[in-house]
Amino acid sequence: MRSARFGALGEKLGEFWSVYKRDRAAVVGLAVFLAILTVAVFADLIAPYNPYERVGRPYERPSWKHLLGTNDIGQDIFSEVIYGTRASLFIGFLAAITGTAIGTIVGLVSGYHGGRLDEVLMRVVDMWLSIPTLLFAVFLVAVIVRTGGIPMFYSVILAIALTSWPPVARLVRSATLSIKERPYIESAVALGASSLRIMLRHILPNVAPIVLVEVVVRTAIAMLTESSLSFLGLGDPTVKSWGTVLHFAMIKNALILGLWWWFLPPGLMIAVTVMSVMMVGRGLEMYFNPRLRRY
Repeated sequence: MRSARFGALGEKLGEFWSVYKRDRAAVVGLAVFLAILTVAVFADLIAPYNPYERVGRPYERPSWKHLLGTNDIGQDIFSEVIYGTRASLFIGFLAAITGTAIGTIVGLVSGYHGGRLDEVLMRVVDMWLSIPTLLFAVFLVAVIVRTGGIPMFYSVILAIALTSWPPVARLVRSATLSIKERPYIESAVALGASSLRIMLRHILPNVAPIVLVEVVVRTAIAMLTESSLSFLGLGDPTVKSWGTVLHFAMIKNALILGLWWWFLPPGLMIAVTVMSVMMVGRGLEMYFNPRLRRY
């Protein structure tokens, strides 16, 4: 039985890869993302110094000792960028998971029950979408930190999640509206299955591909939002993320002083990582949606 399951899993993975590899951009994105993920996991081994310790003179230029020089207090910038990989990916992924979960629940309930509940939930979604995301995230961080007593690090994650769920809710609702009209759903209702069981056992597995793609896409968006918040000074200053590195480079006038090794590497890492994640999402979407495949 177990060998049969492994065989089925291997066959499924082979089918996935045969479709996924047709998109070269998606393959390149996956390779880049796996490399960045490896850096995040093994940051302790790759970084030559502890990014929180002073290991040189302030404003040292790049050298073999400090590949990207040092910042204003003598911390190694290369080590900051390496550790920033871990923080930025963690924040982006956790915020994406949380926001997608909220959106999935709202979309399932709204699409399945319909009626007045659907109207109310969709109006809330419309209102949420009408507010500029970054400004709303800034407001939420301030409110959560001030009233919730939650540490800044998790306040940023929660704020990003609360600004990212409405698009997911719309997608899941649309899929749910279509799925609930299928005969097997009507059969489950006739057999007395509860609404919760139908949503979890019959509808959710069918919208899972949409949810998976949205998690990937929302991870990229969450990383951009976190970098923006940290750049504006709303991130946790005790956590080395790429946005935090850019923030301190800005307030110390690195751009004006021409200290490119301070602000350019974290900016490039943000751009490359977000692009690779979006490419992975594109490959997943092509696999789950046969109409997008190019034969």
